Amino acid sequence: MNLKGGQVEFLRSSEEINTKAHEYWPLVMDIARRNKLPRILRCCQIMGRSEQDELSAAEIFYSCMQCADVFFLKVTFDDLSKHVNICWLGMDQRKVNVLAREYCDDIKRKNKPVILSYHMFPGLQEVQEKMSKSDPSSSIYMEDEDCLCPQAEVNVKIKKAFCPPKVVEKNPCLEYLKYIIFPWFNEFEVERNADNGGDKSFKSFEELSSDYESGELYPEDLKPALAKPVRDHFKNDPKAKELVKRVKVCVWALHLLCQEWTAHAQP
Repeated sequence: MNLKGGQVEFLRSSEEINTKAHEYWPLVMDIARRNKLPRILRCCQIMGRSEQDELSAAEIFYSCMQCADVFFLKVTFDDLSKHVNICWLGMDQRKVNVLAREYCDDIKRKNKPVILSYHMFPGLQEVQEKMSKSDPSSSIYMEDEDCLCPQAEVNVKIKKAFCPPKVVEKNPCLEYLKYIIFPWFNEFEVERNADNGGDKSFKSFEELSSDYESGELYPEDLKPALAKPVRDHFKNDPKAKELVKRVKVCVWALHLLCQEWTAHAQP
C-alpha cells in the first residue's frame, strides 16, 4: 500500500455506524434473531471471556455487533461501485468470523466475506493468552521508547517478560523470535560468556528452540539479545529512523486529538 501517496483512507467505525445507523442496527438485530443463545455464547471468547462465564446481556449482544461489523465495514476501491468484504482479525476472533459466514447461508448470500486471520502473540506476562490494551506491560507498542537507551521501556519489558527455562510452548519471548526476528532477520545472535557456551549465531528457530529446550540456552542470555536486532535496525537503517519519527508524530497528534475530543465530550 502506498500510504504516502494518499491512496488509502482510514475510517472510524463509530462514525460509519452513526451515519448509517439505519443500515447497521437492523443488520445486528437480524443476526441476533437468526441465532440461538448457545451459538452466540460460543463467540464470547472475542472479549477474552468463556461461554461458561456469567455474562451480561450487553456482552452477549456484543458478538452480534462484531458479526455485523464483518459485513458493514467494507474495502472500497477507486470505483465506488466496487467493494468487497475482507475482514482482517486475530485468531481469537475466528468463532465470530465463522458466525458471519454461517449467516450468509441463512440469508442465501453467495458472496461470503473473506476472512484473513493472523497469529496472536501471547502477553509478555505469565498466563496471558494474548496482549492486552489494559495492561501496558503485556506487549511492546510502537510508541514505547526505542531500544537505543539502556533504560528504555522496551528493554524493561523484555527483562520482566515471562520466559521459563527449557519451555518453548507459550513462551512469549520465543514467540517474538519465531514470528518476527527469524522471518525478518534470518538469524539470531546471542552473546554470552564462555561458561555458558560462548557466542552463538542461530540460523533457524528450530535450532534455537532445540538449544533452549535442552537447557543449552538460558533465559538470561536470550533476553538481552532479543532487543538487539530491533535496536540495530532502527539505529542503522535510514528508512527505519524516519519511520520512528513519523510514528511518534502521529501518536502525539492522536494523543492531542483524544484530549480535545474528551474535553468537548464532557458536559
